[in-house]
Amino acid sequence: STWGLDSRVAFGSTMLAASMGTLARSAALAARTARSYSGLVSETDPRGITRLVLNRPQVHNAFDEELMAQLTSELRRLEAAPQCKVVILSGAGKSFSAGADLNYMNRMSAMSREENKADAVRLAELMRTLNFLKKPTIALVHGTAFGGGVGLVACCDIAIASANAKFCFSEVKLGLIPAVISPYCYAAMGERAARRYFVSGEVFSGETALQTGLVHEVLDAEDKLAARGEAIAIGLLANGSHAMTAAKGLVHLLRGSAVDSALIEETAERIAAQRVSSEAKERIGAFLSKASSKK
Repeated sequence: STWGLDSRVAFGSTMLAASMGTLARSAALAARTARSYSGLVSETDPRGITRLVLNRPQVHNAFDEELMAQLTSELRRLEAAPQCKVVILSGAGKSFSAGADLNYMNRMSAMSREENKADAVRLAELMRTLNFLKKPTIALVHGTAFGGGVGLVACCDIAIASANAKFCFSEVKLGLIPAVISPYCYAAMGERAARRYFVSGEVFSGETALQTGLVHEVLDAEDKLAARGEAIAIGLLANGSHAMTAAKGLVHLLRGSAVDSALIEETAERIAAQRVSSEAKERIGAFLSKASSKK
């Protein structure tokens, strides 16, 4: 028979390899945690990178009360999810986010002052939740980032824009002000830039956003954003997760703090706590062991 022992072994090996490949792919897919809302998609891969995508492309990812609630809820879930290590925020379609949905704003204009204040507090809670998230956050910005969309960018730890990105505090065009996003945008851009762009409502480029400190990098092509975000996220995964959380907390501590005895005491306490942490001991030991083996 031409179907000899060697042929059967080879065929069996091929089938086994194919089965193992299928099992590996299935395991990888099973390890992914995906959640889909009406205006938001959230997926965490096996490495711990969560891709959070604003998904209302028909309105340039403008947010209404429903999307605000979904995004706030999902960020709080990710805060507590041990499998999430890094969050990448982006927008589906042609834009990152056009800010508030005009239909939603029109509905709110018919509401009372008290109802509008309650709604503004909900938006403020979204911004605060993103700004103080314990996990590192990366914004990938393309197309339009207007109004509250700029606020989302400012609330992320790292912001990367494509050359076609356009930014604008468009609120004044509508007789409004960038109120609840202002603390974060002011912190990112500084007073001088805020005084110009909050008041003028003019559209500014990614390069200008880079000069003001709103974004950290501008890429020459939109299709490079995903790869750059991935590379940054992989770099973050190499760090101690508890150390990154503590480092973010340190930045928030320093904002507006005078260098006095109280601050010196607090920073000394924080580094002492990190030095004796299990994460630091393990990582320092591994580093010294690796360095020793190279001698």
